[in-house]
Amino acid sequence: MPYMGNVDQYGQFGEMGQAAKNAILTPALCRAARGFLDWTQTDLAERSGVSRSTIRDYEGSRHDLHRATEAQLRLAFEEGGVAFVHMEGGHFGVCPRAVQTRQ
Repeated sequence: MPYMGNVDQYGQFGEMGQAAKNAILTPALCRAARGFLDWTQTDLAERSGVSRSTIRDYEGSRHDLHRATEAQLRLAFEEGGVAFVHMEGGHFGVCPRAVQTRQ
């Protein structure tokens, strides 16, 4: 049994601290989504409320993102017109978001 263990709300045993997560937004996917929208890092920073230096460091694989920061970036991308889709093998891709039309 690891030191400083805990049981999460689903009854799964794990170590304390921010648990390893299945991040949807990888550094490469972040760059791809920006490219798809033709956004600079500054554009993404302004639309998401995340600092440009955080975006730069994440895209350069210098550090991970907190879940809340990833959510802010994903929301900005989704509001910008992209969707994140689940691909085979547990990977994610980016594509145009379907536009709802009024009838």
